[in-house]
Amino acid sequence: QMAADHDLRILIVDNHDIARKGLAMLVSRQNGLSVVAEAGTAADALKKVRESVPDVVVMDTLLPDGSGIEVCRDIRDENPNVKVLMLTSYGDQTAVVESIMAGASGYIFKKAQSQEISDVIRKADIGQPLIDPTIIADAQEHIRNRGENAIIATLTDQEQKILELMIEGQTNRKIASVINLRNDVIRDHVSNILGKLEISIR
Repeated sequence: QMAADHDLRILIVDNHDIARKGLAMLVSRQNGLSVVAEAGTAADALKKVRESVPDVVVMDTLLPDGSGIEVCRDIRDENPNVKVLMLTSYGDQTAVVESIMAGASGYIFKKAQSQEISDVIRKADIGQPLIDPTIIADAQEHIRNRGENAIIATLTDQEQKILELMIEGQTNRKIASVINLRNDVIRDHVSNILGKLEISIR
């Protein structure tokens, strides 16, 4: 068991002040974890990632100025070494779907105990798989089959291609190179897809 030579640097993103501060306090109390920054909005989250370069970001899925899913994708685009965990109060299936769409390492439930939270953060940092592959496969199938309620049918062919690459875990940058479109165009498509799938706007 090698001792970590530095504390893990954590950024906590949650728009509820009390929830964020409470979580930051719980996490900081854990051995080897250090909360280097907090953010309450999507814009602030990106700024703080650039400034503090955390190892792991704990990201609320619902932010006042955007979707945590999109922010996660932006973070992973800029710095694929940063691991992101989605902070959610929704059930398993939704949490898994959100994590997949975001390209996140996994998720943390808001009601989780502090020990559980710190375990998940440590595992995410070293790249341990946090979601069972069969569950991921089921969720991917579930997203692909949204055609049952005609949502997929409202996506353009291009958006369907982009959705497929998203659920395979590709970053926007990678998708841009595969589909041969500019990164900002892909971001607009991603927003549109998430909007239509109502994942970010329940």
